[in-house]
Amino acid sequence: MLRKFWLLFAQACTLCLAALFVVATLRPDLLPRMGGGTRAGSVVVTQETSTPLVGARVATYADAARKAMPAVVNIYTSKEVRSRNPLADDPMFRRFFPDHDRGAAQRQTSLGSGVIVASEGYVITNHHVIQGADDIQVVLADGRRVAARVRGTDPESDLAVLKTDVEDLPAMTFAAADNLQVGDVVLAIGNPFGLGNTVTLGIVSALGRNHLGVNRFEDFIQTDAAINPGNSGGALIDTAGNLVGINSTIFSQSGGNLGIGFSIPVSLARNVFEQIVRDGEVTRGWLGVQPSAVTVDIAKALSLPRPEGVVIRAIEQGGPAERAGMKVLDVVQEIGGKATRDVPQLLARIAELPPGSLAKIRVVRAGQSVEVDVLVGKRPPPERQ
Repeated sequence: MLRKFWLLFAQACTLCLAALFVVATLRPDLLPRMGGGTRAGSVVVTQETSTPLVGARVATYADAARKAMPAVVNIYTSKEVRSRNPLADDPMFRRFFPDHDRGAAQRQTSLGSGVIVASEGYVITNHHVIQGADDIQVVLADGRRVAARVRGTDPESDLAVLKTDVEDLPAMTFAAADNLQVGDVVLAIGNPFGLGNTVTLGIVSALGRNHLGVNRFEDFIQTDAAINPGNSGGALIDTAGNLVGINSTIFSQSGGNLGIGFSIPVSLARNVFEQIVRDGEVTRGWLGVQPSAVTVDIAKALSLPRPEGVVIRAIEQGGPAERAGMKVLDVVQEIGGKATRDVPQLLARIAELPPGSLAKIRVVRAGQSVEVDVLVGKRPPPERQ
């Protein structure tokens, strides 16, 4: 009898061990965990994380859009253009039809966007949006349509300031200029194709983009937020609804968005706005030099250790640089303690110098480092095209 009991006990233990083996192999999660994980020898094979899960709820940027959209306006412009009569230059035709040389008048319309930056009715937009227009209409977010006049323009940065007679308007808040980073989420707000205020989402793809050949002074924010025709002059905002840039142009072979758009940084836009409101114009520094990039060949010819900096290839007679003793083939490395690694950077450094101030410029001349003190002049206005 005892022998039969032990036989049953041994069979039961064998079945239990077999069941435990199967569960441990196929469903280890059903077994109680000891010490925070299941261990094979001294190797942790299952470990729980103490980091809470992120993204349990869908993120929304509704608050940022709600804050910024009332300050974004639609801009409609028109101007009169005349189609010239092809016979107007014929002497015989002009003799008998002297009044027909101007051709027929037509109205040409265009659209864009703008940003209210002061509650007194000041609007920032692109210069190319209002260029040549003799009638400018601003449509506010609440549907009101008001006339606007040009307070001042800065073609070299493609910015313009408009003024309406309507006050107590919702104004955009400027973001801190130095806080923007590559990878930050941004929203573009504007009037694409005349549809009305539209919000698109993207990130900052790059900062400090230049060499685009669009403006004289280029320091663009590159973004993949959709920017289309009609968005020009609109707002690029951060996730708090603050203005980080003015949408300006797109890179496209078709005219539509390809995920590469460019915005003028708020630091430049704010500087232009404040100068125009205060002085009626934008004033920039001027040295009277014609710069060129230091290529590998130029670096070898001038015995430079590396192709870095900007070489002066011409100096205007009687200009600030000539009076200070700067020379052709000087390689500019610093202006006011700030590096000048390429031509766009040098032009930006010169432009930000106050006219009448004394600027210290470090150059390499005949292999020697030389510091020159230049009395900064006022940059002449750009030639009208």
